[in-house]
Amino acid sequence: MKLHASAPHPSLGHLHTFTGYGDGYVMVNGTRHEANLIVLPERIEPWPVAAFDALAEEHFALLAALKPEVVLLGTGSRLRFPHPRLTAPLARAHIGLEVMDLQAACRTYNILMAEERKVLAALLFA
Repeated sequence: MKLHASAPHPSLGHLHTFTGYGDGYVMVNGTRHEANLIVLPERIEPWPVAAFDALAEEHFALLAALKPEVVLLGTGSRLRFPHPRLTAPLARAHIGLEVMDLQAACRTYNILMAEERKVLAALLFA
């Protein structure tokens, strides 16, 4: 699916948005990504998680260190919730967490980013 953004707010400049997604991939600003990644308005980086079942507290500590307002955890093609013990670093830092499938995380990220929120999408493909 391709996502079509409305005209960007002038203050947003060149920020990262999801421009498409499908089975096993997302597109950010037209570039295809097929591995777990972290997307913030200002940068993209790999997320060193093997799979959902390999999530550990340190993976969420890494996200907390990036200081977003809210983390959107995209858990692949289906919705899966990590144990609260794993997400504790986000709670301690007063960072919101929303868990959703990968495609919903992409759509929600674009909306929050357009509202100039400090949003982070952490995406798992498997």
